[in-house]
This record gives sequence, structure tokens and C-alpha cells, in this order.
Amino acid sequence: MTARTQPIQVVIADDHPILRDGLSRLLEHEGGFCVVGQASNGTEAVRLARELRPDILLLDLAMPRASGLDALRELSALPDGPKVLLLTVAIEDAQIVEALQLGARGVVLKEAATELLFKAIRSVMAGQYWVGNDTVTDIVRHLRELSGNGKGSATPAERLTARERQVVAGVATGESNREIATRLGLSEITVKHHVSNIFDKLGVSNRAELAVYATSRGLVGLQPPTNGDQTKP
Repeated sequence: MTARTQPIQVVIADDHPILRDGLSRLLEHEGGFCVVGQASNGTEAVRLARELRPDILLLDLAMPRASGLDALRELSALPDGPKVLLLTVAIEDAQIVEALQLGARGVVLKEAATELLFKAIRSVMAGQYWVGNDTVTDIVRHLRELSGNGKGSATPAERLTARERQVVAGVATGESNREIATRLGLSEITVKHHVSNIFDKLGVSNRAELAVYATSRGLVGLQPPTNGDQTKP
């Protein structure tokens, strides 16, 4: 995979012009980023996302006309919409869960250091999900409550086969089914079946929830070797 040579195109959506301008200057000064638009409300954020097709949308949770979650609902219908990072002063766990279910790639608190914001954007561009480690445990609890799968004490290692752990690791790091299939020497159909089984076993309903679950339970980066592995798909 070749390194990206073009700057990451960003749209900033926040109802405070001082914050928008400040973030824009920080991103431009850092290098590797290009702020292509600014929005002052959720409706305008959706419009700019459609018109400008940025790589990243930094989306404030609380805005006039349409909230960040309302904007996410509209953006979820776009076939090739931007990767969305929620930018907020505070957020409840249940809101994070809802945001991930609506397609958000993560959450950054406004009080976070600017270096953390840069890292979050780059991580999301690399296909990962960005959720602070201090909230992951509670997020997983909410996901399990929502799914009704909070029964039992079996660990993920006990629920998943070795092959399923390999697939989980790929989903959590942003690989598509095709990329996972190529890496593991499987067909896309087989990978799709594995993903469906994993959803059922862990009580999650989409890839974002699975990524959060996998990150919180240490399933990322711990998959068994793909070569010479005796585990059947």
C-alpha cells in the first residue's frame, strides 16, 4: 500500500467561529491537512459534506438547526461520505454508542491536546476507530445492554475460534472483507459468514461496535498466525 501524498481534506462543523478558525489554523500549521470548509450548524455540515466530499468531518455534537447526531443520520445515507469524528465538550456513553451505530468513527473531546486530535484524524484515515480508553469499558457495557447479550461469563477467547479472532482483528483495524479474505487466504463469502457469526457471539450489530468491543477486550493485534495455521475457516 503506497503512502498518502495528498493532504487530508477536512471540514470543521461547530457553531463557535473562534473555535472553527482556531482549529483550522492548527490543522493547516501542522501540515498534512487541508481545511476545505467550515459549517456553523448541522444542516450546513451535511450540505458541505455532500458538496466538498472531504476525507474527514469534525462534527460538533451540539449545534443549532440539526445536532451532530441528526447530521450523522443524514450522512449515513451517503454512499461515500466522509469519515466523521465527533468533537464535543462532553458526551454520554449512550450517545457514543448511538454515534458509532450511525457511522461515526470516533469521538474527540474539545479539552484534548491538539496532538491527540491530529493522531485521532490520522488513525481514522487509516481505517481505525478512535474512542478514548477511559470510556471503552463503559461503552462495551452499554453495547451489551442494548443487544441483550449480557448473560454468562465466558470470555471472548472462549466464544471465538482462532479464525474468528483473526477476522475480528482485521475488522478492528479497518480492513474490508476483501482485504481480510486476501490476508487469510479465504473467500469473501467465508469472511462474511465469519463476521455474521462473530456478531451473534458477541452481541454486536455492526463493524463499529465490533471494533470498540475488540479494542476494549484486547483482541486487536493478538490474532494467531495466518501461515501454517491449522485452524479451519
